[in-house]
Amino acid sequence: MKQAAPTPGGRAGHFFALPALVLACSAFLLVAGTGRAAAKETSKPPQVKLEFEKYTLPNGLEVILHEDHQLPIVGVNIWYHAGPANEKAGQTGFAHLFEHLMFQSSGHVPEDSYFKYLEAAGASFVNGSTDFDRTNYLEDIPSNQLELAL
Repeated sequence: MKQAAPTPGGRAGHFFALPALVLACSAFLLVAGTGRAAAKETSKPPQVKLEFEKYTLPNGLEVILHEDHQLPIVGVNIWYHAGPANEKAGQTGFAHLFEHLMFQSSGHVPEDSYFKYLEAAGASFVNGSTDFDRTNYLEDIPSNQLELAL
């Protein structure tokens, strides 16, 4: 009587899969252990130096600028020093409300067009947030669209 070749889902498949799994896990642990030993040899964390310019515009706006020409993308992050810390007791939530209202329209942007303009220009990330003492708006957009983001 002739036996059929074992199928991958049969018992023979499990017999070969278990040693392969054990070998893969052993190799992973060996490599991971080597990485940990190498990390212990260096006592200092890597030092990162980020060059930037900081200046204040005539209207009081502080600008922190870092240029990196590796990608044609600009990240704009505008912070306002306004949050719940600036609100009166019993009158809270206004900073967060204004964060959402500013996404709706302005003197230069028609109602419900803020996201449409940025996304049509290639924005990959658009958001805002409110924290204890600040509200911010941020966009990642192709660098040739910086003026639109501002």
